[in-house]
Amino acid sequence: MIELTTAQRQYLKGLAHTLSPVVMIGEKGLSEAVLKEIGHALKAHELIKIKAGSNEKTQREQWLSEICAALEASPVQHIGKILVLYKPA
Repeated sequence: MIELTTAQRQYLKGLAHTLSPVVMIGEKGLSEAVLKEIGHALKAHELIKIKAGSNEKTQREQWLSEICAALEASPVQHIGKILVLYKPA
């Protein structure tokens, strides 16, 4: 996982503002299939938004950590049910 500086994070947040979520984590949670789809999306786009279906903030934070660890991606932002990730190609 790449550690982003504050300036890099702010820049990526600006780029992500107009993006739509490309992957949704549903009621069944973070499955292997969802992780695989997130991986494909990161390869194709580098910067993606994910919509998390859980109302629990701690659950969403855990998912964000698990995704970043499994795919070696960097968390950019977690606001509400939206998670923003970055992984350079």
